[in-house]
Parts: sequence; C-alpha cells; structure tokens
Amino acid sequence: MTPRFYAAVGPAYLAALLAVDTQVGYGGQLALGALTWIVLAAALRPLAPLARAQALGVVVFATVGEVTGSLIWGVYHYRLHNLPLFIPPAHGVVYLSGLALTRIVPARRLVAAAAIGSIGWGLAGLTVLPRLDVAGAIGVPLLCVFLWRSRARATYAAVFLVVGALELYGTSIGTWRWARTIPGLGIADGNPPSGVASGYVWFDVMALLVAPWIVAAASRRSPLRGSRVAA
Repeated sequence: MTPRFYAAVGPAYLAALLAVDTQVGYGGQLALGALTWIVLAAALRPLAPLARAQALGVVVFATVGEVTGSLIWGVYHYRLHNLPLFIPPAHGVVYLSGLALTRIVPARRLVAAAAIGSIGWGLAGLTVLPRLDVAGAIGVPLLCVFLWRSRARATYAAVFLVVGALELYGTSIGTWRWARTIPGLGIADGNPPSGVASGYVWFDVMALLVAPWIVAAASRRSPLRGSRVAA
C-alpha cells in the first residue's frame, strides 16, 4: 500500500475510533483496543524492520508517558478516568501516519507548517483563546528546536500536525480533557495545550534512538529474511 494510503487512512481510522469511544463503556473500549492492535499489526507488516521497531518503540514510550501524565500525575484524563486499551496501539498508528506524510509532502513544507502552526497556537493560547495556556507555550520552543536542529525534523513536523489535529478533535468531542492547571505546579494549561505535540516529540526521539539497537539485537538472533519497503 502507498504512503498516500497510510497518510489518509491512519488519521481517518483514529478519528472514527475516538468518535466511537464516546458512545461505549469499558467493554466497548476493550473491543476497540483489540481492533486497534489488529490495525497496527496490519500496518506494521509491510514495513522494513527499522520502521517497525520505531513504531513499536513509540508505543512503549508513549504508554509510559500516558500512565505518568494521566493516571499518576493527572495532567489530563480520559472520559472514563482510565487508560483506554486502544490508546497504546493508536500511538503507533499516529507515528506511522506521520511517517507516511513525510513520503508525500516535501520536508520543508512540513517543517514550515509545524513551526508556524505551533508558534501561532502558542501565542493564541497566551492572548485570544478562551483558556490561558502557559504550559503549552512553554513546550512550543522545544518543538522548534527539534524542527531546526534534528535530522528527523520532517518526521517530528509530520507527527506534530497529526497529533495537533487529533488533540483538537479528541478534546472537542470529549474523549479526554486537560486540567486547567498542571497539578502541583499551578501553571495554566489549555484544552488541549499548544505544546502537547511538542511533548509527543520526546516519544519519537526515544523510539528513533533505540530502534537501531532493537533491530541489531534481533538480527544477531535470527538473520533478516530480506528487507521490505517502508510505507
């Protein structure tokens, strides 16, 4: 399947997933979780080992971030005050959607869109948005540093665009909600905060860092049976 297919179908599936979640209880979330793991597994199948390891790394690091940020710290919470089981694999789908976007949109355009979008969003959160968003504005410079300095800037930019759209959509339909202030710090936070996708970049950074080690370790155990083309 082509990158264009992944770039379109991934976000569409995630949008439908979040909408359905607003209509179901815990049992329904279990079913959505199973379905999303199947979707992720199908998306991973045609990928090269490195891209597959990157996506799975994002799932691991993002899940740690979800448990810490939502269940422990309470910076945001999901509709049923739990961590829906579809969330971990959904992070993998988000990453693959961003990766596919880098295959069809020039890197400079992605980086420009992410930089302009994040800075504009951050400034709006300090001036005109209904909720003051100091915490989000603090995160925006971090994203801009990665967009400026990193060799993977196109991937980070693409993921920011996907995450930003899903955050605006998910909070608007009530799938999750961000606290008005960061617990324990009292810093005003938006719903969603403009810098949330900047924080998401850390999941990608860690996943891209460890993925080559995972592939190397796997290759030492069993030789790869040929490379596949990444989406």
